[in-house]
Formats: sequence, C-alpha cells, structure tokens
Amino acid sequence: MILITGGEKSGKSSFALQLAMKMGERRAFLATAEPFDEEMKVRIERHKEKRSTSFDTFEEPIYIPNVLNELSNYDVLVIDCMTTWLGNLMHYNINIENMVKKLIDSLNGNEIIVSNEVGMGIIPANATTRKYVEELGKLNSTLAFQANEVYFMVSGIGVKIK
Repeated sequence: MILITGGEKSGKSSFALQLAMKMGERRAFLATAEPFDEEMKVRIERHKEKRSTSFDTFEEPIYIPNVLNELSNYDVLVIDCMTTWLGNLMHYNINIENMVKKLIDSLNGNEIIVSNEVGMGIIPANATTRKYVEELGKLNSTLAFQANEVYFMVSGIGVKIK
C-alpha cells in the first residue's frame, strides 16, 4: 500500500495516477467526493477527465471498507481521498474511530491512498475544524504506519519519506 500526502493542489492525485499507470493493467479508482456544490462538481469532472478510460471508477463517499473487498482483484486501486472521506464522516455524524478501524482491516495492499496534510499550520480557531485536523492527522499517521511507501508532495514533486 502506498500513501501520498501533501498540501492542497500539490499534485497528489496526478502523482497517484502516474504511479498507478505503472502498476498493472487492471486499474480502479475509488472516488470519495460528493458534489455538494458547483465548485465540487467541476473538480470531480476535471478528475474524471484526467483518468479517462485507464481506470474503472467507483464512487463511495462513506462506506469505503465495504467496497474494498469487491476491488481486491484489481492490480491497483487509487483511493482519492481520505481528506474528503473524513469530512463526509463528520458531515453525516458517523463514528470516525469505528470507520477507520474498518478501513484498516479492509486494506488489500493494492491501494494508493491520497490524503491531504493539514496539520502543519496554526491551530484552528474553532472546535469543529480542530477536531477535523486532529482526526485527519491520526488517520494519516495510521495509514502511514500501514503503508509500504509514503510520499509527501512538495510543489508537484513526490518526496519519498518511507
């Protein structure tokens, strides 16, 4: 399993797709975003265009662990992204700890997982944002521990840190 993290618009998704193209013929993409607004609809469409027909695309905003078993026969599965998935869990008031445990237990080893690094700035002023940053930090740490490789994206360059 590979984890790719970094700041927003740092090239994480593109890097994940580039890696996946080298990892076999059967490629899947698991999208976690929901088009809550017009901006997100545009972003989703842009991501779909980048993938073209090189990936079978699946969409699951919440129950990723349920889908992972169905996608274990792919050579590689890009999951994009944990940042959005965690936001979805909070939006729908779903128990984060339980879902993260289920996610970890469901990993097959064929995943390239994308997640933002949001904990390198100031401490957020409000409780909800602090909770989000803390939960994403814990999720990223858990995934990094499980991962065979971890990349940190800096200005479009993937720096291997594990």
